[in-house]
Amino acid sequence: DGVEGLVGGTPLVRLRSLSELTGCEILAKAEFLNPGGSVKDRVALNILREALAEGRLRPGGLVTEGTAGSTGVSLAMCARALGCRCHVVMPDDAALEKSQLIAAHGASVQRVRPVSIAHPDHFVHMAARRAKEEGGAIFADQFENLANFRAHLGTGEEVWEQTGGRLDAFVCAAGTGGTLAGISTALRRRSRAVKVFLIDPPGSGLYNRVTRGVMYTREEAEGHRLRNPFDTVTEGIGINRLTANFSLAQVDGAVRGTDQEAVDMAAHLLQRDGLFVGSSAAMNCVGAVKVAKKLGPGKTIVTVLCDGGARHLTKFHNAGYLARHGLVYPEGDGWSLDYGAL
Repeated sequence: DGVEGLVGGTPLVRLRSLSELTGCEILAKAEFLNPGGSVKDRVALNILREALAEGRLRPGGLVTEGTAGSTGVSLAMCARALGCRCHVVMPDDAALEKSQLIAAHGASVQRVRPVSIAHPDHFVHMAARRAKEEGGAIFADQFENLANFRAHLGTGEEVWEQTGGRLDAFVCAAGTGGTLAGISTALRRRSRAVKVFLIDPPGSGLYNRVTRGVMYTREEAEGHRLRNPFDTVTEGIGINRLTANFSLAQVDGAVRGTDQEAVDMAAHLLQRDGLFVGSSAAMNCVGAVKVAKKLGPGKTIVTVLCDGGARHLTKFHNAGYLARHGLVYPEGDGWSLDYGAL
């Protein structure tokens, strides 16, 4: 009933080339098939439904959010479907096509200069202030709002049912942490034998948090931390603080991925499987291959294809942009993924 009825229930696709490469069964939730085009549809819909059910938001009311893109698209779509309005604040270095999509869905978009989360004019803080300025408005707060985590308990149940409970590991990256937390919790409720791994991009502190219990390396703690730690071309993943959602994740281990590995993976999936994926989905698949190497052949490993590549044409899938960041997009039918280097 309505577009919101199309959210969730996404298929689990076997990534044929990666399965053959690793000797494992590599499966992925095709979240780009949600009506808003990404995994964030689940989060946006649940945030709005909970707020409406609790009376914090009423039809015609405003929802605001600070986001690098996909959550904004999903909120704009779901807000319209539920009779609400949406205002999104995003950094102006996010892919332009994401802000265009948000505006096309009828939301107002404000692009602002990227600054540290500690700065009062960080896009998340500006979105929160906008909600306070209008009576009856809510700030979606996807990083700290546990409606995010609760939305993905259902995603985890879908994974369990679609695999028939026959999976050895789940791996994905984290931004808000909601996907990892919700799916890991749902799977652990079903079986303690399923291993859960984080794949972390450059500049993020979550790898250190999982493996060492701290967010920073020794050098960073001594004051040599990068001014802009998110030195990565991937969008929507990686963070240097512990969110309420990530704190609920049940993680056994972590692996790191590089930007070039993500770029190589995206090219590989397109050339070998015909799958055109976004940057976070590519990094998740890097994680799946690394976990497959760690666990050995014969295992079943599940990850998430967060969104498609069409939202990344001006950045992640743009050879000129990648070249400016010292990265090379592989081309040619003879090219193949260097499995040994992952």
